[in-house]
Amino acid sequence: MAIDVLTEIVIARPAEVVAGYAADPANAPAWYGNITSATWQTGPPLRTGSRIAFTARFLGRHLAYTYEITDFTPTKRLVMRTARGPFPMETTYTPQAIDDLSTRMTLRNRGEPAGFSKLAAPLMTIAVRHANRKDLANLRARLESA
Repeated sequence: MAIDVLTEIVIARPAEVVAGYAADPANAPAWYGNITSATWQTGPPLRTGSRIAFTARFLGRHLAYTYEITDFTPTKRLVMRTARGPFPMETTYTPQAIDDLSTRMTLRNRGEPAGFSKLAAPLMTIAVRHANRKDLANLRARLESA
C-alpha cells in the first residue's frame, strides 16, 4: 500500500516569505515536530541536486535519511526524494499566492514502504497526515508571529 498524504494551510504572509522559510533546511527542525536536525551534504544554496541529511523521530523510531532535491523553482515548488533512508519517500512543497499577503501552502508526502513498514502503511498514513497538519500549523504560527 502506498502512502499519499496531501495537506494544506493558509498562511497570512506573502508567498515569497513562506516559500523562502520552508525551503531553508536550517528552519526544518523549528517547524517540523519530528525533525531533530538537518545537515547539508552538498552545501548551500538550495538547488536541484542538493542533498540534505535529516534525523527525526517518527512512530517512536529514530530515523536518519538523506533527501535529494529533484525539482526546485524558488517561491513556486520544491520536490525532494529520499536518496538514502528507511523507505522511499517524496515530499513536495507548493506555496501559492492567494493575494499579496496570503499564501496557500501545500505539503504532500508520497512513498512506497517496504518490509515491516509496508505492513504498517495504513498506520503510517494516519501518522503522516497528523504530523503534516501539526507541522503546517507550526509553520503558520512561526511566520505569522514574525
